[in-house]
Amino acid sequence: MNPKHAQYMLTVYQEGSITNAAKKLYVSQPSLSQMIKLVESNLGAPIFNRSTDPLTLTYAGEKYIEAAQKILTINANLAREIEEINDEEHGKIRLGIPVQRGMQVLPYVLPKFFQKYPHVDVVISEHGSSAIDKLVLDGSVDLACMTTVPKHDELNYIIVEREELVLLASRNTELARRIPSGTPISILEARNEKFVSNKPGHSVRALQDSLFITNNIQPKIILETISIEIEKKVALACDAVTICPLNYIENTEEMRSRAALYPLKNTETLRHCYICHRKDLYLTRYMKDFIDILLEVENPFLKDSPLPKDQAQDCGQQDGLRHA
Repeated sequence: MNPKHAQYMLTVYQEGSITNAAKKLYVSQPSLSQMIKLVESNLGAPIFNRSTDPLTLTYAGEKYIEAAQKILTINANLAREIEEINDEEHGKIRLGIPVQRGMQVLPYVLPKFFQKYPHVDVVISEHGSSAIDKLVLDGSVDLACMTTVPKHDELNYIIVEREELVLLASRNTELARRIPSGTPISILEARNEKFVSNKPGHSVRALQDSLFITNNIQPKIILETISIEIEKKVALACDAVTICPLNYIENTEEMRSRAALYPLKNTETLRHCYICHRKDLYLTRYMKDFIDILLEVENPFLKDSPLPKDQAQDCGQQDGLRHA
């Protein structure tokens, strides 16, 4: 199998169309179509179902893509091994990370990393956790830092931070007037409130929808966004509520005066922040050090909890990024 052909076919599969793949690969659509016909001719079977939109794989195509991913992984691992043998101070890390998580940790991880490895490039792919999950599985990124549930045998998961979800409510909501901040509550207590929500594809949204379905409620969602910062600000401005990881809520005067926080009952899961990579990925020395720095860096978001003291103590018994 020609590695270049394998990469092109994998790109077509990932993009779902020859047109999009050609743009991403910077080749003409006719030449890419011709290459696909050549590969299918050599294979002796069609790889793509062209009658579907996006393109889907035939059974033979599934086997081809599976083999292509293995071959590309072997080639990439060999290149890294040779690179590390020749010069361990140069290289590249492809990191998948959600925007909010990147805002939280990269300003504190990268200075230490670049001080040690000034000639190693860090290229980030910023998506929601579900999209990054696919990227690390298919080898499009080397490392992924995301909130997830360990579910793939092909991946190695290293816990960075245990995460607790809370309901952030404007103090002008009926909920905040009725129940003191810091009180653990069921999501049912907020069934009549307006919600600001993550867009589908984010892990918090998946858990939120699960809570709604389990409790048979359909609250009004006034805004969907990919940004937790927007969620918090809009919830406070519009007298609404939002489900948010506790470690994304800064202990500021604005939060203390305008927000009430409620630990949510029945959200105990294995959903935490992990750094993960394919088990068959060759980890260079700088990749290993990047992981170590991420695990050791002091995260200022966790210095003080905005919850009342007794609740903060309960929530503070966490592994992962160290509290100050």
